[in-house]
Amino acid sequence: MFKNYKFKDYDFKLIIYVVSITVIGVFLVNSAQPDNTKKQLMGFIAGLAIMIILSFIDYHIWLKIWFIYYFVMIGMLVAVLIGGYEALGAKRWFILFGIRFQPSEAAKILLILFFAQFIIKFKERINQWYMIIIMIALAAVPTALIFKQPDLSTTIVFGLIFLSVLFMGEINYRYFIGLAAIAIPTFIIVFILLIQPDSVLVKKEIVKPYQQIRILAWLHPDEYELEEAFQQQNSIMAIGSGRLTGKGLNNTGVNSVKKGNFISEPQTDFIFTIAGEELGFVGSATIIILLVLITIECFFVAFRSADLPGRIIAGGMGAYIGFQSTVNICVTTGLFPNTGIPLPFVSYGLTSLLVLYTGMGLVMNIRLQKQRKFNND
Repeated sequence: MFKNYKFKDYDFKLIIYVVSITVIGVFLVNSAQPDNTKKQLMGFIAGLAIMIILSFIDYHIWLKIWFIYYFVMIGMLVAVLIGGYEALGAKRWFILFGIRFQPSEAAKILLILFFAQFIIKFKERINQWYMIIIMIALAAVPTALIFKQPDLSTTIVFGLIFLSVLFMGEINYRYFIGLAAIAIPTFIIVFILLIQPDSVLVKKEIVKPYQQIRILAWLHPDEYELEEAFQQQNSIMAIGSGRLTGKGLNNTGVNSVKKGNFISEPQTDFIFTIAGEELGFVGSATIIILLVLITIECFFVAFRSADLPGRIIAGGMGAYIGFQSTVNICVTTGLFPNTGIPLPFVSYGLTSLLVLYTGMGLVMNIRLQKQRKFNND
């Protein structure tokens, strides 16, 4: 389990990136909602400990129970639909000892670990058409359960992570071309149907009415500026008002976006708005750069991994952080329709933070395994 590693092979860059962005996140959470600061700080400390411990444990150990991950993932997602805590019309959480646990966040890393071993287990047949269908079917079940919560943004990120795992797993590129040939026209047709006044998708309850309205508010913000577009437009103005260096942390001016309740959930989905207003362009750019560096480091480790499972895990974590960061920031800046999803390492949320640190611990061990093999050779 524990092996002899050389101190110089340790990925100190990744630790610096991750710790730096989490510290920024703690300060922003404290500014947005001080009551959650202690929990976020505890999550940071616990996550850091988990990351360090996992970085020294051979990641192949965790792949031995790969099939269990799938059933745990499905079990959690079904359970939360049946008896989960409901807020804002969605069932996405359990309340455990006064702390909210979000199964869909844990499902992301479970999906990566499951397919990392699944692909290597059936490597000889993995590019057969029936294996592709089996993998799509296996991923479709948890994806549908997340969509049912409802949680469209996490559904999209979950699907993108799955596609990234397939790509890192060396699935033949022809399948991706075929998928794109089907997915792109389907997306266009669904989008056109969705923005119709009497959308058949809403009538058949495939899409919730509020989800359609969010799309319409994004396309026509002036028509919804006092209702659905109110929050997103305020977010854009708040980020712009921060200018170069921001208004300062813990700003409580009467025109502050959090003080005036101009956005909801400033500590989670709209934490980047707080960063833009209080830290300005400099602070916002720092967050984006750190997220990009973490994503790049994950892919760097992936493409230099000693084996295929390591490549899939590290690449999957890179895709997880990269896609989720993009969606969150694009929502707060008005580039995507309003949908709730946390900003990795920055938003308040213990489930997300602990899952991310778990993933970073695995990535660090993958790098150590490669360096150890290189040194032995």
